[in-house]
Amino acid sequence: MLACLFASFSPLACNQQGSIPEGDLLVLTVATQETDGFRRFLRSAKHFNYTIKVLGRGESWKGGDYMSPPGGGQKVRLLKSALEDIQDENRVILLVDSYDVIFSSGPRELLKKFQQAKHRVVFSAETLIWPDRHLEDKHPHVREGKRFLGAGGFIGYAPNLKQMLSDWSGADSDSDQLFFTKLYINPEKRKSINITLDNKCRLFQNLHGALDEVVLKFEDGRVRARNVLYNTLPVIIHGNGPTKLQINYLGNYIPHLWMFETGCTLCNEGLRPLSGLQESQYPMVVIGIFIQQPTPFVSVFFERLLNLKYPKNRLQLFIYNQELHHEPHIRSFLEYHESEYQGVKLIGPEEDIDPLTSRDIGFDMCRDNIDCEYFFSIDVDVVLKNEDMLRILIELNKPFIAPMMTKPGRLWTNFWGALSADGYYARSEDYMDIVKGRRMGLWNVPYISHIFLIKADTLRTDLKDPDLFESATLDPDMAFCSKVRNKVRQYTQITRRNKIHSNQLYSQSMSSRHISLQDYNYSPAQFDLAFVVRYKPDEQPALRPHHDASTFTINIALNQLGIDYQGGGCRFLRYNCSVNAPRRGWALLHPGRLTHYHEGLPTVEGVRYISVSFVDP
Repeated sequence: MLACLFASFSPLACNQQGSIPEGDLLVLTVATQETDGFRRFLRSAKHFNYTIKVLGRGESWKGGDYMSPPGGGQKVRLLKSALEDIQDENRVILLVDSYDVIFSSGPRELLKKFQQAKHRVVFSAETLIWPDRHLEDKHPHVREGKRFLGAGGFIGYAPNLKQMLSDWSGADSDSDQLFFTKLYINPEKRKSINITLDNKCRLFQNLHGALDEVVLKFEDGRVRARNVLYNTLPVIIHGNGPTKLQINYLGNYIPHLWMFETGCTLCNEGLRPLSGLQESQYPMVVIGIFIQQPTPFVSVFFERLLNLKYPKNRLQLFIYNQELHHEPHIRSFLEYHESEYQGVKLIGPEEDIDPLTSRDIGFDMCRDNIDCEYFFSIDVDVVLKNEDMLRILIELNKPFIAPMMTKPGRLWTNFWGALSADGYYARSEDYMDIVKGRRMGLWNVPYISHIFLIKADTLRTDLKDPDLFESATLDPDMAFCSKVRNKVRQYTQITRRNKIHSNQLYSQSMSSRHISLQDYNYSPAQFDLAFVVRYKPDEQPALRPHHDASTFTINIALNQLGIDYQGGGCRFLRYNCSVNAPRRGWALLHPGRLTHYHEGLPTVEGVRYISVSFVDP
C-alpha cells in the first residue's frame, strides 16, 4: 500500500511500474505508396517482430515533403482516426515515419527506455527548430541534450495521445510539426498530457543536424547506430529532412544487413533464379550500347558482348554511335552476328541525334515492347569480364542495379558512396573497404555510371518522362541518378560480390614523355591513357559534351591558333567557361570525371592537334 501511494506521485500509474508487455505495443505509420524506403522499414520491423499497422494506403499524399513548405497534417488526421478504434488504456502506440526510418533494436529495449523516461508521451528531439524559429525562446531549457521537438517519431499511451490530438482540426497540408510544437511549449498542455523529449537520443535518432554525432557500431554479431555525443544506442533511426542519403548509408548495414561475421544477408533475399528455365522463358532484355567519343578496343567490346552467357534470342540491341571512326567496327559485328539477336536498332552519326536523346530512345525501345522486362545500359568503354554478369544482375531482382566497375590497382569506380553539400563527389566511410574488396555485398549508393540494369516496369511507370537526363545544374548521368533517387524513390544499388566483376578499358600503363609530375608518397601520379586528337572541319571538327575518364586531364596544344587553324578550344558547361587560344606547348590542366563536364569547340578552318593525358593518381 505504501509503495502504491508513493507511486501515485510519479507520472506513471501504480499498475504500470512493471515491464510493459511487448504485446501492448502497436506501431502506426503512414504510407500512401510502396517505395524501396517503405520496404526497408517493413524489413527492419519484421526483423525485430514489431506489430505494424499502416495508415493511408491508397490515398493521395497531400502532406508535403521536406523540400516543400511545412505539411504533414494528413498524418495527424489518420492517426487521430486510428486512435478512435483503440479502447485499451494500457496500449502503447509508437508513431513513426516509414520512408526514411529503420529500426535498430526490438520492442523490449524500446519499451524499457520508454518507461525509463517516466512520462506518458515521449517525442523525438532535434538540435534545429522548425518551421517557426520565433518559438525558440518558448521551449523549455534542458541541462544537457537536444531542446526542440521532432514530430517524425513519438511514443505514448493511447489515452494520452487521444487527449493530445483532440484539438486537431487542421487541413492535410497544415504542419504537424507546428501543431505538436505548440502543444509542447504550452506549459499546461505539456503537463496535462505528460509530454517530454528524448533529449539524448536513447529512443529516437533524428539525423538532420546530427550527422557528425552518428557512427556505425559493430559488436558481437550486431550492428547499431551509436550517438557518440551522448554515448547512446538509439532504437529508431530517422533520416529526416535532407539526410536521405545518410539513412540510405546506415540502411546498408542496419539491422544486420551486413556484418563482418556474416557478410551480406540482403544479397540472398527476393532472388529471381534463372537456372532451370528454358531459353524461351528467360526475361527479354534490351541492351543499350552507347559510343559517344573515340574509344580504343571497340571490337574487343563486341567480342565480350557476344560471350555473355544469355540466350541471344532473348536479347535486343540498341546501338548508338556518334563517331565515324567506329562505323567499321559496328558494321563488322552486325554483318556476322545481327541475325543471332531478336532485334537490332542502330543510330549512327549521320542521324545527328544528341547523346541525351539517344538514351531516351533506347529506353523507349524497351518501354514500347510489352515483352521487354529489363534495359541493360553499357557504355562502350566498359570491359565485360564476367560472362555471367547479366544473369547475376537479373537474379538479384532489384529495380535498379549496377555491377561495381574498377580499374586494376586504382581506387576509381563507377559509383560514389556519398555526395557533398553541393551534390558532387564525397567519399563515404566504407568506400575504401568496398573498392578493395574487404566488404562484399549490395550497397545503396547515390550515384552510378557507365553500366546499369533497370526494370522495364520502372521505365514505364515512374521513369516514363522523356527528360530523365536533362538538368539545368547537373551533368546528364548525375541528373538521371538524382531523378531515380528523388522522383522515383528507388535505390541506385551497386553490387560487389565474388561473382561480379568488370573493368574499365583505360587501364594499361602509359609512359609520360612531355611532362613530369612530382610523385608524392600518398598519391603517385600515373598516366593511364595518352593520345593525340586531330580536329578538322570536314572530319571531326568538335567533340560533344562528355566527362573524361580521369581524375584530372592534361591537354597540350601541339600547333598554333591563327596560323595552323581557326576556332577550337574547350568549354566547361557547368561554369560556362571557355579556353579558346592556348599557346603551342602550353598545358590546360583540369579535373576529370568528378566535376568538369566539357566539350570541344568547333575547329572551323585548318587542322588542330592536341595531346591529351588522362591522369588518375
